[in-house]
Amino acid sequence: MESHLQVKNPKLMAAVLMVGTFIGLFGETALNMALTNIMEQFSVSAGLAQWLTTGYLLVLAILVPFSAYLVRWFTTRQLIVSALIIASIGALVAAVSPNFTLLLVGRLIQAIGTGIFLPLMFSVVLIIFPIQKRGAVMGIVGLVLTAGPALGPTIAGLIISASSWHYIFWIMLVLYILLLIIGGAKMENVSDITKPKIDAFSLLLSTVAFGGIVFALATLAETPFSDAIVWMPLAVGIISLFLFAVRQFKMEQPMINLRVFRFPMFALGTLLMFATLFVILYVAILIPLYLKSVLGYTAIVAGLLMLPGNILNIIMSPIVGSNFDKVGAKIFTRIGFFMITIAAIFLVFALSATTPVWQLVVALCVFFVGVSMTIMPAQTNAMNTLTPKLYADGSAAMNTLTQVAGAAGTAVAITLFTSGQKNYIAEHGAASPADFLAYGVSHAFIAVLAVGVIGVIGSLFIKNSRPNH
Repeated sequence: MESHLQVKNPKLMAAVLMVGTFIGLFGETALNMALTNIMEQFSVSAGLAQWLTTGYLLVLAILVPFSAYLVRWFTTRQLIVSALIIASIGALVAAVSPNFTLLLVGRLIQAIGTGIFLPLMFSVVLIIFPIQKRGAVMGIVGLVLTAGPALGPTIAGLIISASSWHYIFWIMLVLYILLLIIGGAKMENVSDITKPKIDAFSLLLSTVAFGGIVFALATLAETPFSDAIVWMPLAVGIISLFLFAVRQFKMEQPMINLRVFRFPMFALGTLLMFATLFVILYVAILIPLYLKSVLGYTAIVAGLLMLPGNILNIIMSPIVGSNFDKVGAKIFTRIGFFMITIAAIFLVFALSATTPVWQLVVALCVFFVGVSMTIMPAQTNAMNTLTPKLYADGSAAMNTLTQVAGAAGTAVAITLFTSGQKNYIAEHGAASPADFLAYGVSHAFIAVLAVGVIGVIGSLFIKNSRPNH
């Protein structure tokens, strides 16, 4: 049996999916650079403005589990074209928004498009390329996953400096329309249309589960845990998640086939992916904040200072991908998480209001080289343990958790940043804003250090898996 499905234009198909996903993931963090401008323009607090990122991630976390149904109900072309049209409408609404509410609505509509695109990219790419090319292709997929959110602040910084944040959305809109014109007609169907019965109760449980957990984490930034608005959605979310899992195991045609987690290397690979996405979103929100608020750089300079790390990630991802079959996930993930941990140690213990900026740039370079060595090997090794029949399920499960990781990273970062500032002010007073802001940022990076250490430990248990035909 062939290891892949023959299509006329595999490269074009992969390119449309990857670029579409890149724009969507870029959208996750692009507004981080503009949050201060938006807060001033619409007179909203940091906690409320934060929903532009968290709300986006919330929609992804709710929608991605549903993707396993979508690929069995609609053709690949129908899904790609619909995702591009929905994302275009969202970008247009956000671009012309005269107030915060409409801007948020536009962001949420755009997230629906990304939520369809993201899992589709995974399963389609695995289906249309032969196994011997998989390492290299997944290297580019890994790059899309990391470079999208990581480059968001840099590109947005340039756009904001040149004009206004509205143009972030105008540029996205143009790119979506171009993809629609170039690739819309040439997309081929690669999924089995079986039209399974949609289990409304599973859908409700997954929406409440992921929605509740992400909402609680995001609210934690402004509200103490003892407040009902935090612990209640969290408790409801966790209970719903448990009920959702139990129900999936009992169903003949589950919404997400959680049996994929019975493969130990899939479960471990997904955990390492979760860890990597968590720290990427964490860095993407805190570093612009530190560069702008503490060191006083403009959006464009802050963006450019984050560029060397991103460039190294862009260079390293294809190298890691093309050497994956030779080196294997075991060695790559160990080196990668070790580098992430080294960078985190610096960010926790050496970051202050007077840290020379070159030291931060070096730390970010170490961090992003580490990221390029963890995400693609962990992900490919995990998917390789599954049979082709389980790709859509594995992709839905993995992508749901990585979106929750992104939302958790954003929310935990702001929560620890806020609590760090409060601790500093309680002890030293609020006379020096640069000092308490810097302390807040370094305090927040404790979570990245903890995740880095967990990643190092997890990578010790990785066994290199060969693809299932």
